[in-house]
Amino acid sequence: MKDSKNIMVCVTQQKTCERLIMSGYEKMEEDDNLFVINVVNEKDNFLYNSSEGEALEYLFSVSKKVGADLTVIRSKDVIKAIADFAKKNDITHIVLGVSPQSADIESHNIVMKLKKYLPKTEYIIV
Repeated sequence: MKDSKNIMVCVTQQKTCERLIMSGYEKMEEDDNLFVINVVNEKDNFLYNSSEGEALEYLFSVSKKVGADLTVIRSKDVIKAIADFAKKNDITHIVLGVSPQSADIESHNIVMKLKKYLPKTEYIIV
């Protein structure tokens, strides 16, 4: 019997993050679990404009369609908040996106920081 995977998808408040959720969903097998998480730095304005709220609502509905809950967390330390959530939920795979502006340098940095907390987790950059 295989071990089930717990897949966590990290999203921002952008509708384009639907592709990340769908990527996580496509990696699922029968007994796997999917988690969608949005971590916002406490210093940042959260839902400052209506498009962010609309996007988050959209991502919430996409998450529900694939059987996942969308969790929103505010934290002073975004990386630690992601790692803590992953540990609490026994996350085996983390799906992250690459932003076109930063190429994949920023995503690589995030993965390197997360690996300090979660060395055995598999990272999937979309």
